[in-house]
Order: sequence, then structure tokens, then C-alpha cells
Amino acid sequence: MAYSKLGRNSSARRALLRSVTTSFLRYGRIETTESKAKEVTKTIAHMITLGKRGDLHARRQALAFITDETVVSKLFDEIAPKYADRNGGYTRIYKLGVRRGDATQMAILELV
Repeated sequence: MAYSKLGRNSSARRALLRSVTTSFLRYGRIETTESKAKEVTKTIAHMITLGKRGDLHARRQALAFITDETVVSKLFDEIAPKYADRNGGYTRIYKLGVRRGDATQMAILELV
């Protein structure tokens, strides 16, 4: 499976994906760089798929990745039931333009 390294080693990349995924599922919408948004959509899709399964094993798998128990309960109780009849494509990326400090392409990531 192809993925972007995001300029980090594997443990820092996993920590970044965990924190961005947790924040995204908490707020439903975040502003981040375009490359991080594209990379985190894969983990968000996986978490929503676990939420759609809804069994105990899926909940424990989500808890192993997401850092906050309240976010996991929100995922399983509120977010996943909205996408019960949808097969993927849970997120949308809006491009914002470049960040002033380092000219990095910014984006808004939100739930569909």
C-alpha cells in the first residue's frame, strides 16, 4: 500500500495520524495541510468502517488507535450510523491556498 512519509519516522507518523484522526472525529472538521489531509482520510475511513461494524472487537480496535474514549463512543453512537448505507467516501477536502509562513498548501477536511 502506498503512503506518504510526511517527513517523519514511523513512530512519529503514527502519532501524528492518531492525533489528527482523534481531532477530526471530535470536531468533524479540521484545517491542516493538504498532504496530511489526504493521508489521514485513509485512517478515518478505516475508523468509520470499524464504527459501522459496531461489535466489541471493532470498538477495541478503534480504542487502540484513537486516543480518547469519548471520541470512540461518539464514533460508534453518532458518526457511524449516519454512514450505514454508504460504501466509503466519508470525507471531503477543500483546498484553501498557501500558508503564509512556508507556502504550504492548506486544506479543510470535513465529513460529507
